[in-house]
Amino acid sequence: MKATVAAMLARLPGPATARWPQGEPFAVALKHGSMSVELYAPRGRDRQTPHTRDELYFVVSGRGEFVHGGRRDPFGPGDTFFVPARQEHRFENFTADFAAWVVFYGPEGGEQS
Repeated sequence: MKATVAAMLARLPGPATARWPQGEPFAVALKHGSMSVELYAPRGRDRQTPHTRDELYFVVSGRGEFVHGGRRDPFGPGDTFFVPARQEHRFENFTADFAAWVVFYGPEGGEQS
């Protein structure tokens, strides 16, 4: 199984929905068991809400700030963030070329330490 940033960007934006009127800012690249890999590339504003599973973000391009768990961290290409299930988080003040791989994994409610 292989996914490329270029192939995933070509699929964005996805279909428009009530939550994503400009089109979904993500495309599913790979799935296996509980793992799902997506390319996430919101435009303008990040409208995501907390997820029910743990996730990892790998920033591919762009710069901005990642708000999570009461923190605000600057980010750029090559940065990685872990977000536990149900934690509020979002990208803010990001450049127009922002894109990140996101990996969802594990059970609903997240893994227990």
